[in-house]
Amino acid sequence: MSGLLAGSGALHFAVPGPFDAIVPKLLPGSPRNWTKASGVAELAVAVAVAVPATRRLGGLAAAGLFTAVFPANVKMAYDWRDASRLKQAVAFGRLPFQAPLIGWALAVRSGAGAGAADGAGAKQ
Repeated sequence: MSGLLAGSGALHFAVPGPFDAIVPKLLPGSPRNWTKASGVAELAVAVAVAVPATRRLGGLAAAGLFTAVFPANVKMAYDWRDASRLKQAVAFGRLPFQAPLIGWALAVRSGAGAGAADGAGAKQ
């Protein structure tokens, strides 16, 4: 999970345009600022999940993050409703995966109990 979050967080800075495009218009300020903020959040949560001492909090933060970005995924699907079949498949195909990601994050949190300090917690 930490690798997935770190990779996505890094992409927010390396290739910000696609992320800017899916920032819901209801959010105040610049889409780029939201892209940067969400990239920083993903990188921070990646570290929290990777470190045994913070894995429990990191799993909870990851679940919150995956929930918070869902409106952007919905916006992407809406915006791409008239795009090519491939783009539609990507955009709409992402939506049902949000729930398993949240479940995975909560499982990481739950598995980070007593053994987390010695590295015996949930797999990341």
